[in-house]
Amino acid sequence: MHPGFLHTRRVAAGLFLLITLLFSTAAAALELSGSAVQGGILVGKAAPGSSVSLDGSAIMVADTGEFIIAFARDESGTRTLRVEAPDGAVKIRTLDIEEREFRIERVDGLPPATVTPDPESLERIRNDAAMVRKARSLRAERTDFAAGFDWPAEGRISGVYGSQRILNGEPRNPHWGLDIAAPEGTPVRAPAGGVITLAHPDLYYSGGTVILDHGHGLSSTFLHLSRIHVAVGDRLEPGDLIGEIGATGRATGPHLDWRMNWLDKRVDPQTLLD
Repeated sequence: MHPGFLHTRRVAAGLFLLITLLFSTAAAALELSGSAVQGGILVGKAAPGSSVSLDGSAIMVADTGEFIIAFARDESGTRTLRVEAPDGAVKIRTLDIEEREFRIERVDGLPPATVTPDPESLERIRNDAAMVRKARSLRAERTDFAAGFDWPAEGRISGVYGSQRILNGEPRNPHWGLDIAAPEGTPVRAPAGGVITLAHPDLYYSGGTVILDHGHGLSSTFLHLSRIHVAVGDRLEPGDLIGEIGATGRATGPHLDWRMNWLDKRVDPQTLLD
């Protein structure tokens, strides 16, 4: 066999091996954006067809490779993220959850009936909670979350996620939202695309309430609205009008309480914003 032919075959084989290695490296690639902090949300991107798990539990992955993981307010320690590409290449990422210091807020002057509900109100509160749980239970394959998030309204930040509120001197559960104070009637717009799963004018605690599903179990909830301009099933694009800021439900003044959930975890929307 001609020596030149052997040399050509060796070069070709070497190039094939290099291309294969590069392809395997790319296939196992992993991109993460967001914050590995208490209440934080991470948006991931793996090769299409990859499988993803967090501490051994499977994570929903889009056909295009996007996925979400998030951390609860009191979560701590280390989590192991495992991504296996279609060709079997595996990438492991260790996530150390950063702990945060949360504020203590005192809110006085609330009507006693809204701080400690009377027995007649408890059934209504339970029914409201069931509606909200159902609206947040969707795990759609849509990836509206992958395009990023913007502020839903303009105004002053008057409350933050994770802070413990003391209402009329009585300690309550932590506050789960980001409060934006603004005049009544200020527009509230979709911070990202999604589908409306709840639009209710008068829940006991939150008044006018809208839930917008962003896909993969991530949803936004908008509380205390004075007016609602959407209905269940509506498809929204980023910036579409949802409603108007108000002081309905249990509120001391007009503001938007923006909350986010990933599956059963209450997370901080501010970790997704610049």
